[in-house]
Amino acid sequence: MMHGGHMRASLPLGEDVFADAGYSVLAPSRPGYGRTPLTTGTSAPGFADVVADLCDRLGIGSLAAVVGQSAGGPSAVAVAARHPGLVRRLVLQSAVGPLPWPDRRTRLGGRVVFDPRAERVTWALLHLLMRRAPGIGLRLLLGELSVQPIGPILAAMAEPHRTMAATLFQHMRSGSGFAADLRDFGDASAYREVASSVVQPALVIAGPEDGAVPFAHAKALAAALPDAHLITSEAPTHFIWLSPDYPGIARAIIDFLEDRRLA
Repeated sequence: MMHGGHMRASLPLGEDVFADAGYSVLAPSRPGYGRTPLTTGTSAPGFADVVADLCDRLGIGSLAAVVGQSAGGPSAVAVAARHPGLVRRLVLQSAVGPLPWPDRRTRLGGRVVFDPRAERVTWALLHLLMRRAPGIGLRLLLGELSVQPIGPILAAMAEPHRTMAATLFQHMRSGSGFAADLRDFGDASAYREVASSVVQPALVIAGPEDGAVPFAHAKALAAALPDAHLITSEAPTHFIWLSPDYPGIARAIIDFLEDRRLA
């Protein structure tokens, strides 16, 4: 499992689907996040080799799938491409594809508020906001993750999903990882070439309402990966895991892993 930006191994998102189906989940933090030094791998291909070495040291000779979420997508694609003997399948969830990312506003703002020297203060303030005024915090943070007005989305969101989103935001940190993501995600053509070399079946899941990673990225991934199936989520935000249709998507993921026919 390759988590996205501001996430780390100790902050779960979506692992339960795999664990409930009987799979063991290995979720190393990407470089700069959690306890993984920024020098580990130094690039998506380099980190892919580190992950393969980790599996070898742990005695893991085969992975049912490598899963990439959001900004973890390029790392997951690199693991699949560089180590076809290790990885059987590829699952991409709201993943960054072989297109320019992020947009100019996010890139410029991210370099300031999520700079390694500033992110501790940024997240301390956001964590405080989520504890003291979670409704305002969700409106602020989820609003950046959807192309639609956030008011109606929050009004329709089930309470367990609101709680899950609030918990995520209360524990996110950027470390030096997000700044590295902004620096490293500049060569879309090289990423497209890596994706085109993936030989395993791939499942790409994303929604058109995603405000963090535009749906065009999912389409670009589905086009670049030689054997890809695209599932369109009804999620109103970047978080497909908080969508009413996610139980069906979860079943499709397990069907894909177990080689059952997808609709």
